[in-house]
Amino acid sequence: QVQLVESGGGLVQAGGSLRLSCAASGRTFSNSAMGWFRQAPGKEREFVAAMTWSGTITSESVKGRFTMSRNNAMSTVYLQMNSLKPEDTAVYYCAAGAQIYTSYATSSNYAYWGQGTQVTVSS
Repeated sequence: QVQLVESGGGLVQAGGSLRLSCAASGRTFSNSAMGWFRQAPGKEREFVAAMTWSGTITSESVKGRFTMSRNNAMSTVYLQMNSLKPEDTAVYYCAAGAQIYTSYATSSNYAYWGQGTQVTVSS
């Protein structure tokens, strides 16, 4: 059974930092993509970043502030979030299993999802 477990969310002041983690179990994702999405109240789920063995892509809205990384086995991925803004407030979801050469920014291309972790940025 595949599980994705996120951690690291919380409340932070604007300008602060948080590091989210996503631990995968049940299978490896070395041949597919893992990603981060977020969803704010009343808004659609939004792509944040995605990673395969060959590289990383990041949404323009967070580029330069957020960085996605992984451990060697790609069983855990991280999202380092710096210079946080109130508009970054959302539930952040880890996703996995998007096939190579699909659109990594499309949520429906991912087969597995975590339960989400709340990030709240106060002004």
